[in-house]
Amino acid sequence: MRFDIRSLPTKLIRKYSRIIIFVLLIVVEIFLAANNWKDLQFEHIPSWYILLPFMVFFTGENAIKLWAVKSPRGKIAFYVFDVISLLVMTLFSDGALISTLYIIILSEFYLGQEKLGGSIAMGASCIVVLLITFAVSNALKNIDFNVISLVSSMFNDLILILLHFLIFNFTIQIYRKNQEMDKTLTELHEANQKLQEANRELQEITMLEERQRIAKDIHDTAGHSITTVIMQTEAAKLVIDSDPEDAKRKIAAANLQAKHALDELRESVHLLSGSQAQPTFKDQLMEIVHDSTDGTGVVIRADVEEITLCDAKRRFLVNSLKEGISNGLRHGNATAFYFECKEAGGRVEFLLSDNGAGLELSALKEGFGLFGMHKRAESLGGQVWFDTEPGEGFEIHITLPSDGIKGEQE
Repeated sequence: MRFDIRSLPTKLIRKYSRIIIFVLLIVVEIFLAANNWKDLQFEHIPSWYILLPFMVFFTGENAIKLWAVKSPRGKIAFYVFDVISLLVMTLFSDGALISTLYIIILSEFYLGQEKLGGSIAMGASCIVVLLITFAVSNALKNIDFNVISLVSSMFNDLILILLHFLIFNFTIQIYRKNQEMDKTLTELHEANQKLQEANRELQEITMLEERQRIAKDIHDTAGHSITTVIMQTEAAKLVIDSDPEDAKRKIAAANLQAKHALDELRESVHLLSGSQAQPTFKDQLMEIVHDSTDGTGVVIRADVEEITLCDAKRRFLVNSLKEGISNGLRHGNATAFYFECKEAGGRVEFLLSDNGAGLELSALKEGFGLFGMHKRAESLGGQVWFDTEPGEGFEIHITLPSDGIKGEQE
């Protein structure tokens, strides 16, 4: 199994990094003490008399800084103590491992920085402090030096600090970018899963709402049509002896209403079964016209354009035509109709006119069918109005926004 450091949590990596830094600090201090145990003296004082207490202090304050202090501001005083301790250790040692201690301190600082600018400033400051520390140490030890000789003698140390800065910060930046990418990918994956789940729920809700709408259509429209058929046939039975012609008209109207109810049931079944095949809007309207005139003695003159509409508007206009023809036959004793459906000025214009008996407009009482037309047209962003006069027939006017402006989603 391949190990990937990116799989480790950031807190765990920081914890192990602190342990490694602290262990390296102790190891380097041990080597520093061993190198300066007997050989060096300062003003006849063995160096380890001073070096050892400062090493203990240096180790303790770094332990506090690594594990007890969390905020970068709280660590500022400890970095000052680091510089003072390193200055003393430089003065009372041969200076061989001081740059290594600087590198260890810088490593701890780099790990806590979110931005590269802070690391650059700290790295440059440490190089300057290191040069000043060695300059002060040489001056106190009465060693002749100048700036060029000082930089030359510390060239390798400076190169190590610079390489450490580049490699360490480059590695940290790559790791953080990978962490950000992994986090982003995880969030995207979670968001995608939530989106898919929401989409499934939306599909289920939409399907349920569509089935409920179809069930309501079957109950309202087909149920109303079948009730009308029963009423018409019952009325025909009552007048078949006294007025055969009226009975014929009632039977013809009932027959036409039954055909329309059957068409509505078939359409609902097709929708429930998920069938996508359906005739064009014009074909649907003309099929109703032909069914209404075939064998009934009813004349319908039609002027219909092919119009692209959403399903909701298409169903509304188709059902309105069926309802209008049935009402004209049943209530107005109409024998002829004029029907047109056209698109003009971004609106669909629907007109159905008959030669029935008509009535005073003020006396018009909207039943289930006509009231339903009003409500459905309003929900689709359109309107319905009626014109009628005694002896002048009945007209149904419907206007809707074309191109699915409203009601496209149902």
